[in-house]
Amino acid sequence: MSDHISFNPRPQIQPIHFPNGQTCLIVDDALVNPDALLQLAIEQSQAFQPAPFNAYPGVQLPMGPEISNRLDEFFRVHIRGWLNARRTLRMHSRLAMVTLKPEELQARQWICHRDSAGLAPSQCIAASVLYLFRDPTLGGTNFYMPKKSAQETSLLVHDSGTFSNVLFAQKYGIQPGYSGASNAYFEKIYTVPAKWNRMIFYDGSIFHSGEIPHPEKMNANPLSGRLTLNGFFTCSRKAV
Repeated sequence: MSDHISFNPRPQIQPIHFPNGQTCLIVDDALVNPDALLQLAIEQSQAFQPAPFNAYPGVQLPMGPEISNRLDEFFRVHIRGWLNARRTLRMHSRLAMVTLKPEELQARQWICHRDSAGLAPSQCIAASVLYLFRDPTLGGTNFYMPKKSAQETSLLVHDSGTFSNVLFAQKYGIQPGYSGASNAYFEKIYTVPAKWNRMIFYDGSIFHSGEIPHPEKMNANPLSGRLTLNGFFTCSRKAV
């Protein structure tokens, strides 16, 4: 089935420029045949598993080299120049579905996040999300800018991963649930609406989160759930 999945060879790319100078790229009609990837998810639905090693609030299915290599080729040809990236050093992709109820979330899942922790200064990371659902109310992607200093923001992120839910809520006044509107620590600067076969690419160092306006709709059925293809590209940084 993966042999029949291919990316649009002539994509139309819409750049969204954020106030902090970073950019999100929107590509509609990203796959030539998106239903083939949906069918793959349906056939492999029992293989989706929780991923406790990261903060994703649901289940995931790692993609093999056939799909990951095609995604990386699309990134190389059409995207990476926009994001100040050079050669891809490593990348991976996965199908994913948000499934957790708000009360099941850990504190680190109450706030937006970055994908760039632990990178060398000479490296950067880009990320992509392909929406594989036709119901836009399942939610797109939110982007944020910190309101506090870098030190205060780093401490907040650290505490979200080490404190209990109760202690984190007491210290920061952030209530359990999916990240949505602006709060005392982050300003929401943009929301990319979900659309069938829409793909976005962005610098992983910008704070972001899935937009989950209707958590009651989240489920592990690829036909009705918030199914996405997520890609992560660790690259050498373009010389300034």
